[in-house]
Amino acid sequence: MNSPRTKYLESVKTVVVKLGTQVLSDADGRLDAAFLQAIARQVATLRQRGIRVTVVSSGAIGAGLRELNLARRPTDLSHLQAIAAVGQRRLMDAWAAAFSAHGLPVAQLLLTREDIDDRQRYLNVRNTISAIHELGAIPIINENDTISTDELIRISFGDNDILASLVTQALRAELLVLLSVVDGILDAEGKPVRLIQKPGDAQELVRAEKSALGKGGFNSKLQAARAVTESGEAMIVADGRTPDVLPRLLDGEELGTLFIPASRKLSSRSRWIGSARPAGAVVIDEGASRALREKNRSLLPAGILRVEGEFGRGDVVSINTVDGATIGRGLSNYNAADLGRICGKRTAEVRALLADAAYDEVVHRDNLVIG
Repeated sequence: MNSPRTKYLESVKTVVVKLGTQVLSDADGRLDAAFLQAIARQVATLRQRGIRVTVVSSGAIGAGLRELNLARRPTDLSHLQAIAAVGQRRLMDAWAAAFSAHGLPVAQLLLTREDIDDRQRYLNVRNTISAIHELGAIPIINENDTISTDELIRISFGDNDILASLVTQALRAELLVLLSVVDGILDAEGKPVRLIQKPGDAQELVRAEKSALGKGGFNSKLQAARAVTESGEAMIVADGRTPDVLPRLLDGEELGTLFIPASRKLSSRSRWIGSARPAGAVVIDEGASRALREKNRSLLPAGILRVEGEFGRGDVVSINTVDGATIGRGLSNYNAADLGRICGKRTAEVRALLADAAYDEVVHRDNLVIG
């Protein structure tokens, strides 16, 4: 009888592997070239099996600090961006050298949050990564720290955990592997949890003092797990320093923590709706909430209590209940101003107010993601 590992991993053909600064560094805090070489060798092994691997690599600011012989990370934005610019070149040099031993060129992609929020740019990212694979190169992705603004201070992608989950969804990759410095998610006794059915189950298992897995920490990994598994794909958190960890994981060996994917895979469009940051929000009543969650209905004006924020027609909006819980996201058929005029109104009233500009649905069920 097949184990859960075999069931979910035996047919994987597309993998996203994320490496944080901590796992990329040696005991002295320097970029560990030998470790990068080990990862490159493992990626080359997977490629020989017909598995495409996309790498999400942190480490630009850390590499820049060491390249410039700086003792500590500055707090002002301009210096952080300058250090990232120096470090990103050093980081890519190290990856290029590691993969050159296997005859594999590397391609650099630097992304910002806006590349995910904008639908056309999101599609371009997906198409570019696919083309890189077709050309026989390895995509190496990082956040574009050199042009980001508040992202450098707030770590908007969650130290690349969230970025990696968004790349996984864009590519419809069957597996995301987050390589950390511990053997998966640890329970209350400090032991690794090998299998998690639902990301929410992990919250109660983990001690707060054991949750700091790199800069993103446990919360960003749990957020990444929710996004990936709800899209229908698997995620593993594992110790990147385990010898041959990537081939062994794909062989079904019980390493790290496996998050089980949902049984239903979301469409590419639904994945983007769930990935993009909402431009605004609508607050709905209990009847509308039940219709969306239990009956798979569209969102109608009659169920909306109020509109929050400014957004245009076709923007992604968050759908919230009166107690502040977000139950989903969707593409709005109305801008915020028009929607504010028709909140709570029946279809006939909406048509009387807006005439040819009226839509029966605020968010059609085909453009709605619940969860």
